[in-house]
Amino acid sequence: MRSLFLKIFLWFWSTAILTGIALVLTFVLEHGSVPTQWHNMLAEAARFSGTTAVQTFEQAGSPGAAAYLEKSRISGGVSACLFDEQGHPLAGKACASFEDVSARLVSSHRTDFSFKYGLVRVGMLLQGPSGHTYVFATELPAGPRAAAVGIHGPTMALRWGVALLVSGFICYLLTRYITKPVMQLREASHHLARGEFNTRAAANMELRNDELGGLVRDFNSMADRIEELIAGQRQLLYDVSHQVRSPLARLNVALDLARERKGDDPAFEHMEQDLKLLDVTVERLLTVARLETSVGAIAMTRVNLTKLVSRVVDDAHFESRVKDRSIELAADAECRVLGNSELLHSAIENVIRNALRYSPDGSTVQVLLKRTGETAPEVLITVRDFGPGVPENELKSIFRPFYRIADARDRESGGSGLGLAIADRVIGLHKGKIWAENANDGGLFVCIVLPLTQ
Repeated sequence: MRSLFLKIFLWFWSTAILTGIALVLTFVLEHGSVPTQWHNMLAEAARFSGTTAVQTFEQAGSPGAAAYLEKSRISGGVSACLFDEQGHPLAGKACASFEDVSARLVSSHRTDFSFKYGLVRVGMLLQGPSGHTYVFATELPAGPRAAAVGIHGPTMALRWGVALLVSGFICYLLTRYITKPVMQLREASHHLARGEFNTRAAANMELRNDELGGLVRDFNSMADRIEELIAGQRQLLYDVSHQVRSPLARLNVALDLARERKGDDPAFEHMEQDLKLLDVTVERLLTVARLETSVGAIAMTRVNLTKLVSRVVDDAHFESRVKDRSIELAADAECRVLGNSELLHSAIENVIRNALRYSPDGSTVQVLLKRTGETAPEVLITVRDFGPGVPENELKSIFRPFYRIADARDRESGGSGLGLAIADRVIGLHKGKIWAENANDGGLFVCIVLPLTQ
């Protein structure tokens, strides 16, 4: 079946048919006999009507009895027929339908209860004032029948329970059949959004011959294409960055030769600064490319993160004094993580230098290191500056390569837009998390969480 509509259509009718069968079975099992408390009620009602019909028959004959039964049928909806002792009809319409009841009474001489077309039928032997015996048969119409058997509390509970159980079970199977691939696609899309580009939906879901199977196949084709494009982009970034290093080296040599020939010139100073900035940018590009393409194995050892952060803060503090800025570190415990010390040093240094770069003169960058987590021990590093902060809708974007919030400000500060991107990828390689949030009283928090070693 290639159409999801056809499957839902067949499931719907299967539910209706099976629920109907279950209700019929409960009706048959329940109404094999009428409850005892209703026997007396039905018998008394039939006896009253039958006694009146017998008395009318003996007083006014068949026309009188027939008129009485017809009046009862019109006013109360009660169909009935009066027979003699041998089972011959005396009065009433549709007596042929009661012949089976009359025959059973003639042979058994016992009050008879039965069902036909869902209606309760009652037959009994009655004796008239003259001493003759008559057979009276009647049936319970829809109204009295509902009162007798349909509104019985346990009966209604049983019927509704069976209907809900059967229909609920089938609907559960249908819902699971439809939503299972949707939930798997949703999970796969979440992995894809987190950068796990090798994620694919389950292969067995591609075998479905309906719209959901087509959706799964399209999703996997899209994931293949995205992975191919991202891999090509990363490889291109790595190749271009690597190829630029040689021309840069030659330019530095040419600059030294020009200085020897021409002497000192302010233009040479600007050229040297630009070349240094370009060299740093290329080096960071190579770092990003290596982290994204996972070129080579990354060695992991136990790293004393507290000492590492302290060294980074000391180096940054020495440089920050030139710009009339300071940096403070507060560490409440010694923390060790499993990681690469060089990469972690680079990531934390980029975050701290970024905070110093955008801090106003005379301000202090605050670095806090503490243990967190109850079930899984972690270390939290927060770097807080008192700069202009970041617009709320751009807090996630600042970790993208070359993302600029304000180009003029970045040019003045010398930023290349790669520091936080490198930190994001390094922390990700160490199974950690990094994010930014604005402080209530101004400035920016950059938070890093890393798992501690046992």
